[in-house]
Amino acid sequence: MKNRRSVRMLSALMLAGVMGMAGAQAPAGGDTAPLKTALAQGLRPSLLKAGEPVPRWSLQERMAHYKVPGVAVAVLRNGEVVYAAGFGVREAGTPDAVDADTLFSVGSVSKVVAAATSLQLVAQDRIDLDRDVNRYMTSWRIPEAPGIRNPTVTMRMLLSHTSGLTVHGFQDYLPGEKLPTLVQTLDGAPPAKNDPVRLKREPGTESDYSGGGVMVEQQVIEDVTGTSFVEAARAQVFERIGMRRSTFENPLPARRGNIAKAHDEQGRPTALPRGWEAFPEQAASGLWTSANELGAFVGALIKSYQGRSDFLPRDTAIQMMSEVSPGTRGLGPELSGTGATRRFFHNGDNDSYHAGFEGYLDSGDGFVILTNGKNSKGLRGEIRNALSDALGHGVKPLVRTIALDTSAPAYADYAGTYRLDAAVPMDLRGELADRFEFDALEVKRADGAFTVGPADEPEESSTLLPLTPVRFLAARYDAELRFHRDAHGIVRALSVETPTARAYYRRQATPPMSPDAGASPAR
Repeated sequence: MKNRRSVRMLSALMLAGVMGMAGAQAPAGGDTAPLKTALAQGLRPSLLKAGEPVPRWSLQERMAHYKVPGVAVAVLRNGEVVYAAGFGVREAGTPDAVDADTLFSVGSVSKVVAAATSLQLVAQDRIDLDRDVNRYMTSWRIPEAPGIRNPTVTMRMLLSHTSGLTVHGFQDYLPGEKLPTLVQTLDGAPPAKNDPVRLKREPGTESDYSGGGVMVEQQVIEDVTGTSFVEAARAQVFERIGMRRSTFENPLPARRGNIAKAHDEQGRPTALPRGWEAFPEQAASGLWTSANELGAFVGALIKSYQGRSDFLPRDTAIQMMSEVSPGTRGLGPELSGTGATRRFFHNGDNDSYHAGFEGYLDSGDGFVILTNGKNSKGLRGEIRNALSDALGHGVKPLVRTIALDTSAPAYADYAGTYRLDAAVPMDLRGELADRFEFDALEVKRADGAFTVGPADEPEESSTLLPLTPVRFLAARYDAELRFHRDAHGIVRALSVETPTARAYYRRQATPPMSPDAGASPAR
């Protein structure tokens, strides 16, 4: 009965929160009008087909569309939070408004705060970025891995996801479920839900996102400091920035108050009776924080990088914001862009919460987005577009497809099997070695459209949307494909590309040369 009532009240309560901008703040002199306008009528998709008008959605209508009860945002200028606000409600079916101090679970955003904790210890000469982490740990050690050469794992590798360790991510724990200890998580022992964290390849040779590696980082921090990770993060990060409500404590105690509760895909309260899940893998996904305080953290990193804060020494902050080969991540955050568009960022996704932040290292601008609904990943992206547009840096502009008759004979030879050229260095493949790790691709044409996917898993295929006659967007993989037609008119390969990485696939069974190719020129 309560759930049906919650659904009926959801839109009205979100409207009240959006219109009232609960907990909004703005320092005197700050022009927040463009930010408010962006949230009132500037949400948009990232991609539109040729000829489609650009929608200008309000935050209110998109929260209702995705069935997300609560959202909080913060926006930075010059490294300072100039606007922070809550929208909607903490729990569907109640009048409890979200504000800028409401605590949200932020998933893998936790990894960047954990990285800052580690880098504080590096700055204090208590951890060396390039020393074997097994030499620091007393409670657990990375087990030997027969057959792997040079098995030494360092903190630099753990922070940049180049350690060669297993376990991508972790499951949430519902109220009443027993939580594993850190050692149980590392060994994959009950009640842990994950596989053991173990070496699967030579450290430092490939980019491979590893939440398991971040849990090894947590063990290093605990053994070096002689305290719990909760206390280490509080002392090294939260107290230095003034983040008084943020915590890695799990399960989050109800006494903290002002907590955004979890909601399912229909916008109904879940994880009952408590109202939120637990995340015992603290450094990887266990942070609870607010828009105000996560915004302050982003600002502290920006100002450290610019030499305007003593939160981190400037040389340490610069290392944090520098890519570590063969990946494209820094020491904690993801990185992209150059010059004025240089940015660091990270998203976080637990079952019922989706969060993200972005900071621009040149200008000091940035933003934070927090949500409490299972469906809110798409909403987060649309809010991100609105805030980015309002800040005006031109990052991730709207992408439009073109009208292209892919059924025409000129494109028939795009279809076929393409095999990864393993000779392309990992430094160039970067992140694609992790999230696009297919040895062979199959490009198919049917009903006037192309699809691409792993040759042995056709169900994983993505429709290809034309951007030019040779470039296509594979939206499922958030990457572009470029077909390489040579000077003889033959398609011999394709590239898979992101802003920071490239993989090269050679066509198998190259089609025969056209009759005119190779003929002597007319005289």
